[in-house]
Order: sequence, then structure tokens, then C-alpha cells
Amino acid sequence: MYIFKHLLFLGVLAEAARVEVNWDVGYIQTDRDGHSPRRSIGVNGAQPIPPVFATRGDTIVLTVHNSLDQSTSVHAHGLFQNGTNYMDGPAMVTQCGIPPGHSFTYEYFADHAGTFWLHGHDHHQNSDGLRTPLIVYENKESYCYDAEYVLSLEDWYKFEFAARLKETLTPNVPFPPPPSFPYALFNGYPIAPKLSFAPGKTYRLRVINMSTTEWFQFSLPGHQMRVIEADGEYSQPCLVDGLDMGPGQRYSVLVTAHNSAEFNYHYNATLYAGFVPNIRDKNPRYYQGLIEYREDAPIMETTEPRDFKWLLDVNLSALDGKPPLPVDRQIELNIGGSLFTTGLTMDIINNITYAQPLVPTLYSALSLDTPFYTSESAYGPQTHALILKHLEYVELLVNSPNTLPHPMHLHGHAFQIIEYGPFGNTSAPAPVRRYSTETNAPARRDTIVVPPMSYVKIRFRADNPGVWLFHCHMDIHFGMGMAMSFIEAPDELRRQQVPDSMLE
Repeated sequence: MYIFKHLLFLGVLAEAARVEVNWDVGYIQTDRDGHSPRRSIGVNGAQPIPPVFATRGDTIVLTVHNSLDQSTSVHAHGLFQNGTNYMDGPAMVTQCGIPPGHSFTYEYFADHAGTFWLHGHDHHQNSDGLRTPLIVYENKESYCYDAEYVLSLEDWYKFEFAARLKETLTPNVPFPPPPSFPYALFNGYPIAPKLSFAPGKTYRLRVINMSTTEWFQFSLPGHQMRVIEADGEYSQPCLVDGLDMGPGQRYSVLVTAHNSAEFNYHYNATLYAGFVPNIRDKNPRYYQGLIEYREDAPIMETTEPRDFKWLLDVNLSALDGKPPLPVDRQIELNIGGSLFTTGLTMDIINNITYAQPLVPTLYSALSLDTPFYTSESAYGPQTHALILKHLEYVELLVNSPNTLPHPMHLHGHAFQIIEYGPFGNTSAPAPVRRYSTETNAPARRDTIVVPPMSYVKIRFRADNPGVWLFHCHMDIHFGMGMAMSFIEAPDELRRQQVPDSMLE
């Protein structure tokens, strides 16, 4: 049974290689959470899907055979695909889905070290099990540690995603539908794995929220965590007591074990949704795992400190010390939901509900005649395409005037976290929080939670020509239309050559 990856830190790792992985993606019958046997999506006839490990400079060769009865595709969440936009994976954005009975080979150049994950990006198959960690090691790590654990966190629902989306998109019925209250999975299993600590040793924990909809809170009572990475981007060490993670977010923390093996400890993982009612034993759901120093040691029950410190990502500072980017252009985006005359409640960005185009947006960018490929309207009204100039500095001001949080993910980039603040009419406005002016080095990541009744400001440079999706990583909101496309540097993009295997 796969539980975790435990790697002794060896310093410099192997030279560049081709990491070959073969997936036969198909349906399997499972009872993953111990409560709801159902059909899920597995790889090579099994669940959970083994993680993929590589080293910076490697090429990951992922061959996917589709044994489903619908198309499929795979996205390497967090890899920038610089110069290889066609390998990004979202169906009808950068490729057509892989048809049933067919195969396709992705090639990812791992030019960026960090904590990532692979997941389905067609028909929301991520939600039905097509997901696994992707770890890219640095040739020489920025931080020293003795060993590491990878801990993937998932929510698991009783019903397949298609059924839940259909219930959500049924017109003229009460909205939203009753909550489903999923269970938690840890590295694919319903029991939190044991973490073995040796006195005095330092461990790196890579924690990944691969959930469909729900948040996780993670803490190690009796120990403190030093955050060193968010979404594949290294930060200066930040001492915290707990992590609060939205879907798609990842952190690496360093934990130094106590000098004594006198006691064992528990660690806590809480699965919750702040936007549905709290019901005992359903929301939130509390889980504990064992931190074992010695097999026969008693457990030291510890309480959380009064000044318990949750991580706020805006308080992180980039390890490389890069200052805040200038702003050539600010784009204001209002996200939320709206009731349509059809009786449907759909999600919107600037009053547009995203729908997949009939031709992948990338192929339109490469094939439209001049001057149409530089016209946003040429990509279709519900593709919601915005064209970015090559190398311009972009600030996104994302407003959420509603009571739901939204984990927004930008493909192809890591952005600087500039500011959070209140938005809309609220009796208890959120405080304004900005990056540290002492370090003057805003942290970067690729998935940010826009809190309820709040705004966020994020910045990036349009230095990666391509078609990049920006969407809510709650799959139900993505399915309801909370997405848009950036057509970045279309003139430069048209110099890319799409492989013949994609044109099939």
C-alpha cells in the first residue's frame, strides 16, 4: 500500500533524465472512503495513482491511454510550460481531449522545482480520482533537511461529479442543492498516515490540497512549522502553527523533531467548507494522524496555543528577494454567480459565463488570419478571451462581492501576492493586508483564495506566450462557468510549432 514518499536528503541529485510514466486511464469500482462504494477513475486498474517524482532538468514523459467512455486530458498543475503551451492540458483550451480508445504522450520539461500535482482537465475528472502528486526536486536544495514526507489531501464524494453538477444545473429548483459532506483521503486512503520522527532531525512536509471543493486545515500540535514554499515558489522561512489550504494549494514546511523520544504526538487535519452549515461529524470532519518518535511511547496530548498563528500567504516573502513588479495595466475582474432567465444559477467573471469553445483556443490563436487572431471577439463570446501584450506587467484586481471563497488558479504563471482587502457591503469588513514592506519581496504562487466579500491584487509579467486559463479550482464553480482565457503575446505565440501528434 502506498502511504508516503520518505526521502533521505542527499544534496545533489542525479543528472537530467527522461522520467517515463504510462497511464491507462479507466473506470474502477472502489470504496475509497470506507462509506460509499462507487465508480471512480483509476490508472492501470488501481487507486490511488502513484505520485510522479523528477529532478529539475528532467523531461517527464507521460503516455496516457484513454479507456474511458469520454475524452480525457491531463494538466501538470504548477508547471509553466514555457514554450510548450500545447502541453498544458485543459481540454478545448490548449488541446482537444484524448478520444476513448486513443493514446497521447505529454512531455513536460521540469525546469522548475517544487511541489505540484497532475490531474484530469476534461469533464472535471479530477473530482472522480484522476489526480496525484508531482514532485520536482532541485539539483541542490535551498534548504537542508534530513528526510521528507508527501501528504496529499483529498475530499471524496458519494456520487460522481457529473451527477453533482447536473443537480446543481437543474433549472427552477432550489439553489444551491443540499450539501454532500465528503470524507477525507490521505495519500488516497481514509486513514491519516503515520509520520516517523527521529529526535533532532528536520523533516520537510509537502502538503497538497487536491480537493474538488473543500478546504483543509493542517497542524502539528507540540511542533512548529517553518513555511518555505507555496505552490512551487520558495519563500523565506515563516514560523506558523497551522495551514489553511484551499483546493489546488500546496505548501512545504520544515519541522524539527524534539530532542527526546519520550512521547509521541498527534497531528491534525480538518476537512471543512465554510460556506455550508456546520453539522456535527459532517462539517467539519476532524482527523488525526500519529507522529511517532518511539513505537511504545505514550502520546502527549497538547492543546493549541492561545496565540495560534495560521499562515497568511501575503505575509510570506520570496526567497529570491524580487521586488514588487510595476504595473503597466490593471485588469479588474468581478467574480460570483447570477440567476439567468433560464432558471439556472451560473457563475460569472465580469458577467460572462465561460463555456468551452468548439475549437481549442490555442488552435484559433495559431490559425486565425490577420488581424483576427488579435481580436478578443474572434475567440467566441463565452471563451472570455483577454489579450495580453508581450512582456507587459499585469495587475489583476479580483473582486468577490459574495459570501463564498474562490480559489483562483492561473495557468502558465506564478503571480506576486500584493494585497487583500474588503469589497462590497459588509458589516464586518476584512482588514487590508499587504506584502511586507520590510522585505519588499512579495511571495509568489499560482492559486490564491479570494475570501468572501473581499478583493485581491496579484501581479505577473506576460513573459510566457500562450493561452492560459484563469479559473476557480472548486470544480463545481468551474463547471458553472467561473473561468476565462488570457491570450498572451499572440504574435510571439504564433512562432510555436504544435507537434503533429497533437494535430491528430
